[in-house]
Amino acid sequence: MTTIRLPTAPPPGTVLGAAPHLTESADAYRATGGYDAAADPEELLAHLAAAGLRGRGGAGFPAAVKLRSVRGRGGSPVVVANGEEGEPGSVKDRWLLRARPHLVLDGLARAAAVTGAVRGFVYLSDPAAGESVRRALAEHPPPLPVEVVETGHTYVAGEESAVVRRIDGGPALPTTKPPRPFERGVGGAPTLVSNVETLARIALTATRPDLRRAIARSTLVTLSGGPAAPVLTEVPYGIPLRALAARYGAPEAAGALMGGLFGGLVDARALDLPLEPGALTAAGTALGCGALHFLAPGSCPVTTAADAAAHLAAESARQCGVCVSGTSAVGKALYGLAAGTAGPDTADSLRRWSQGLTGRGACGLLDAAAGIAGSLLRSFPAHVRSHLAAPCPVCAAAAPADGRRRLTVAVPEVVSPLTAAPGTPVPALKGTP
Repeated sequence: MTTIRLPTAPPPGTVLGAAPHLTESADAYRATGGYDAAADPEELLAHLAAAGLRGRGGAGFPAAVKLRSVRGRGGSPVVVANGEEGEPGSVKDRWLLRARPHLVLDGLARAAAVTGAVRGFVYLSDPAAGESVRRALAEHPPPLPVEVVETGHTYVAGEESAVVRRIDGGPALPTTKPPRPFERGVGGAPTLVSNVETLARIALTATRPDLRRAIARSTLVTLSGGPAAPVLTEVPYGIPLRALAARYGAPEAAGALMGGLFGGLVDARALDLPLEPGALTAAGTALGCGALHFLAPGSCPVTTAADAAAHLAAESARQCGVCVSGTSAVGKALYGLAAGTAGPDTADSLRRWSQGLTGRGACGLLDAAAGIAGSLLRSFPAHVRSHLAAPCPVCAAAAPADGRRRLTVAVPEVVSPLTAAPGTPVPALKGTP
């Protein structure tokens, strides 16, 4: 089970809140200033732009720009809270919908006010999250119609065009762009598809505009990979990755798999980088959804790369021929490298795919596979050479590659005070970040 870690006295303006092990009621949320109607939409938009809030779904696009893009299209816009997180190492979005649904719904309503939206949706795949959101909607009906739409949990189901397609009654599969949802989305209307953590930070900014910069420059992270249980916590931008590894319990980490799967592999030297989107991008990696999988001492990055590629190959939507063939080829090559059966040209093939496959699919899955291959070659060239020379005992002990088993993280336990039977034990919070 994933542990939630927070300071003894959480400062105001945090997404984790004071009791992340409980589902927050409408009364408890209102007591913190939530649902305060005083925030003017134009002022809120200005606060978000000044704070530099970026989306937390993975791409990190400026939130204010995205809101303006939908508002500027006219018509009858739609807003969507996207809680379908496909990255296997991330749990923040499902936890948010389970524990703080009112924070997300408040952010959705405020995004609707900014864009002029007339309908809203909460899109998710987690049944417990769906139950929590429906209960919250009944507790505090929003100012616009909001519908919960459930889908199957897959890597591509949270891609914004897949979200639109599923809400419109189709399969949760990506479509080619353009048009993008802000141009023509749900029912043909301009649509804002916003990650639930992004919406939570919009709601916090509306309540505490004086803390707008701190709200924009903090983020939820899911830490896993070492001997300790996975951890969900909230940290400010700028904290060194190495400090996060130490707090998680992996002070001697040999590197990390960054951003879920999208940021690729980095070696131990990269752990001196700050947790800051711009700095990570400049270094050739990415924060993505905020999931960091640390490589424990004695582990092999080739095993992790093979796991990641196998997961991506299995999760392909199988709509694009280049994605089906490309992810399969990368996965088989990395599995061969881990199993000690790779041919002498494997490294050259991986290098060619890492450079030639990006940008060729309808979504980012193929890019992630190419990035895994390229990052392994860049960050761990000696490991690649040694695996070509002789089988690796660490990989042999870990085989076969199984990204779902080794990379997937469980959602933290959350108890609803509204439904728990009298005397139900409340899970204790463990540790501090």
